[in-house]
Amino acid sequence: MNKEYKITIDNALQGDKDALESIVKSVKNLIYNLSLKMLLFPEDAQDATQEILIKVITHLSSFEGKSSFETWVYRIASNYLITEKSRRNRQAKRISFEDYAIQIDTGQSDHVMHTSNSGEINLLEEEVKVSCTHGLLHCLNSTNRLIYILGDVLDFNSTEAAEILEITPASFRKQLSRSREKIRHFLTSKCGIVNEENPCRCKRKIDFLIDHNMIEPNALRFARQTDRSIDLINKIDSLDRTLSVFRSVPVLEAPESVLEEVKEVIKSTTY
Repeated sequence: MNKEYKITIDNALQGDKDALESIVKSVKNLIYNLSLKMLLFPEDAQDATQEILIKVITHLSSFEGKSSFETWVYRIASNYLITEKSRRNRQAKRISFEDYAIQIDTGQSDHVMHTSNSGEINLLEEEVKVSCTHGLLHCLNSTNRLIYILGDVLDFNSTEAAEILEITPASFRKQLSRSREKIRHFLTSKCGIVNEENPCRCKRKIDFLIDHNMIEPNALRFARQTDRSIDLINKIDSLDRTLSVFRSVPVLEAPESVLEEVKEVIKSTTY
């Protein structure tokens, strides 16, 4: 474990509230981005991030340093997302690959009717791409979704990921292989970014998704003015273009609001 990290953890366990807040800030983004991929909607990811952070600080004394601190945090987050949040989350429903394929094929248009502004179109195109990418993950059940995220999106090796999930590396590799094949087959047969022979393009889906309230132009969930993941795909060093679709998505900052309740817990925490 990083020596500076260990010192900060030791200080936090001795009652240093600033050290504890520093730890929370250092892991909030990794928790938020994992939650976002698992739960799809930012509002659900924010709630999950807050609750996972509280679990991290209230269980900090149980961290023994046998693995890296981030691995330990990912384990707490994974357990929460697979059990509590998966049961309670009412919005991010699982959809079959077949039904998702129908959604992809439906409502493609060569012209964007919603706006002619190129800047707005770029943002909406990015919103479609990231929304579609996250949505595709929900064709996998929650366990296989998490396995795919850890293995192919976050690029954990089988030993690290198995430690997080508390399964054997062989079991992890087997389940990852199955999920990878399903995602790869879908993207290769449907996504125009992965395979130029496919008709679907993010831009062609803008109007349909807006008309069906799947995207709100005035309240974009994922798109930002910079770091368009569509533009980053060709820069990702990967032999598998399906991996680039996922790994190109920029890491998003967890909203400051997730820290509000956590800070109150920090004030009352004793070890």
